[in-house]
Amino acid sequence: MEQQKIVLVTGAGSGIGKASAIAFSAKGYSVVLAGRRRDKLEQVASVCSNETLIVESDVAEPESVAHLFKTLKDQFARLDVLFNNAGGGSPPRPFEEIPFEEWQRVINVNLTGTFLCTQAAFGIMKEQTPMGGRIINNGSISAHVPRPLSAPYTASKHGVTGLTRSTSLDGRPYNIVCSQIDIGNALTDLTARMAEGVPQPDGTIRPEPTMDVQHVADAIVQMTEFPLETNVQFMTIMATKMPFIGRG
Repeated sequence: MEQQKIVLVTGAGSGIGKASAIAFSAKGYSVVLAGRRRDKLEQVASVCSNETLIVESDVAEPESVAHLFKTLKDQFARLDVLFNNAGGGSPPRPFEEIPFEEWQRVINVNLTGTFLCTQAAFGIMKEQTPMGGRIINNGSISAHVPRPLSAPYTASKHGVTGLTRSTSLDGRPYNIVCSQIDIGNALTDLTARMAEGVPQPDGTIRPEPTMDVQHVADAIVQMTEFPLETNVQFMTIMATKMPFIGRG
């Protein structure tokens, strides 16, 4: 009998995390839903088609991450896939006007949160039988090139790329593989403003095309369907006509 597969999705209460959690559940995974708002996580759990575990958590807090992974291990005893999805940005600001607290908040969630969850996942994946697992980091188009006035977010996502590479290398002895998916203009509540117009490198404000978030969720699930000896190291999925190729 095939062993039940367990996936942890951070930031699972909305957007890409929500769509991915539902897609994993439809594929037969037991899904651990992590996020800061229990009401949002419960809404996601209600439309999942397989077993779920809800854990309120803040990935930027080491104690909260430790509680998340202890709860997961106590319930399931293993972890097959970690999707490091939790993240956030900041309002567009001139570089010299970015408050330190805002910089620190974005770095703490997007980069430190990814590190803390990856570190905890290593602890489980190294010890389980069979050993190993898959970690997918949510990068961004901004992990390649910045939008105007986005230094905290852009720096955090460039950092995630470095962390992805280090995780891939350091995970090899333990059969832990790491991928990064770089997403451009998936239509969620956070990107709804794209239709109204967003700042461009030439100083203009223009609307940008978006794509169905379900396509992103399907791509993430697809990345996990290979055996662990095969890895999609980096994937870029984007609205075809968004200004990425040629940005700036």
